[in-house]
Parts: sequence; structure tokens; C-alpha cells
Amino acid sequence: RPSMCPYFPATVLDLEKLRLPVDFLLMGFSEQRELQILHLAVFTAMYMAILIGNFLIIILVARTTHLQTPMYFFLVNLSIVDLGSTTVTIPRSISNALMNTTHISYSECAAQMLLFLFFMSSDIFLLAVMAYDRYVAICHPLHYSSVMKWGRCIQLAGGAWAAGFLNAALHTGTIFSLPFCSNIITQFFCEIPHLMKISCSDPYFSEMWALLFSSALGLGCFVLIVTSYVQIFTAVLRIMPSMANRQKAFSTCIPHITVVCILLFTSVFTYLMPTSNSPYHLDEVLAVLYTVVPPLMNPIIYSMRNKDVKTALWKLLSFNFGKKTKKMPPICL
Repeated sequence: RPSMCPYFPATVLDLEKLRLPVDFLLMGFSEQRELQILHLAVFTAMYMAILIGNFLIIILVARTTHLQTPMYFFLVNLSIVDLGSTTVTIPRSISNALMNTTHISYSECAAQMLLFLFFMSSDIFLLAVMAYDRYVAICHPLHYSSVMKWGRCIQLAGGAWAAGFLNAALHTGTIFSLPFCSNIITQFFCEIPHLMKISCSDPYFSEMWALLFSSALGLGCFVLIVTSYVQIFTAVLRIMPSMANRQKAFSTCIPHITVVCILLFTSVFTYLMPTSNSPYHLDEVLAVLYTVVPPLMNPIIYSMRNKDVKTALWKLLSFNFGKKTKKMPPICL
């Protein structure tokens, strides 16, 4: 039978050997040292910004009593998810660029894929839950306290985490049950399309049910988010006669939808379209768009544009600065 493997000869013995765990090489971006240094600097700056922004949200909500509401509870969950999804991919890529290596073990690759899919799937589900929370708060404000009770909020957040883990386990188990004909992954982390590309068997048949399950969940979340914001926009136009108030509401909601669209459309395009051999690193750029940009933008969009969060941040900084600059009392001899 003709070989389906682009890098190894198609003997039965070789294929049986390749069914055993192998180490992989992450060949994302460039092999030129100068470009690796640029990659290192850019990723380090973005990762530090993600850490600072999301940790600030968690600290502010934990320390500020009036921010401990359902909206900020979901926001803390979103920050944890964003920290997790970037931490399982970016530090490894930074380390490889720093040490000029591309190696990642079979078990590390499987763990990275499982955790990344877990956090990214939970991210999408949490965004849908947050859109529903805003819909209830704006369209049914009198019933908000009875609908969004703490018990229900915990159930919704727990359901998002559970659905994310189920989706991640389904994909990871399917992909790593396949034999691989190569160990070269043309991406900066272990991503499903690139592992499917180096599989010896037909991966699309094995992955079909997992893809259908994920597509159904993603489509459901997208429909819920769009429906919620359509209802919100309708309510804003109906109950806010002032153009200034409308613009303020729209300026808050539109960036939310923009980030959701970037996350969903780039991830769908990446996972449903065939991988590219383009010299312009299209796959890597798309991966950065849905792995790095949303966690970087979420703290700004969901928090730093919020008056309550900015007030709490100013109080926290003023309190700490005041403690440091407080003069010591004179010592009487």
C-alpha cells in the first residue's frame, strides 16, 4: 500500500514502532536566532501583561466587598481560565526560544493539549454564562437577585468547567490514540490540527465525533451570546433615550462581542480548515489570535473600563502607597 507518512518509510515494522510514545519537536515560527529572540521578547511582554491584568482582577474582587457579586464572580473564573490557557503554552514557548531548543516529550505534549483545551473550552462556556448574566441584569433587573442566586452561579461556573474538561478529554484521548508518522509539529504548542497532520491513519474519521460535539457546543454558546446581546441592545434602545447613555452602553458591549468573535472564529477556522504550508506562518498567527489576544484584552474590556473596578484599584494603590510613605514617629531619648 502507498505510504501515508511523509517522513518515514511505510514498512509494517516502522508503523508498529511509531505506535509507541515518541518525543515531538515544536517548529513554530522561525529557526533563525534573531527571530527567536524577537519571539521571546514579544511573548514575554504579552505574558507579563496577561499575568498582571488577570491577577489584579482576582486580587481586587477578593479584597473589595462590593465587587463580590455574580458578575465579578464569573469574571474571576474567566481570569483563572485565561491565566491557565496561557500558562500551559506561552512559558514553554518562551523556554524553548531562550534555550534554542524545540523538544517536548510525548507525555508533556499530551498534558499540554489536555490542559489547553480544558481552559479554552471553559473560556467559551464562561463567556456564554457572562452574556446571560448581563442579559438578566439589564433586561430583567427586578428579577436579577432571584434568578442569579449564589447557588445557581456556582452551578453555572461548575458546569462550564465540567463541560470544558469533558471536551478536552474527548479530543486528547482521540488524538493520542492515533499512530504518528512524524515527530515534527509546525506550531509553537501541541495543537490538534498539526498532530492530525502527522498521523499515519485517517484522523478525520477518528476525530469526527469529537469535532461534531465541540462544534455543537461552540455553536450553542455563540447563539446564546448573540441572542443575549441582541436583547441587551434592544433594551438599551428602548429604555435609554439619551444618546450619551446609549453610546456608553454600546462602547462596553461591542468590545465584548469583538473578543468573542476573535476567539470563536479564529479557533473554528484553525480546527476545521486544513493546516497551511504557507511561508508566512498563517497557522501560528491564527494561534496567537485565539490563545493570546483574548486573555490580554479581557482584563481591559471587562474590568479596566468599569468604574467600580477602577475605583477599587485606585483605593488599593493609594492604601499601599500611603503605608509605604507614612512617616515614622519621632523617637524620644
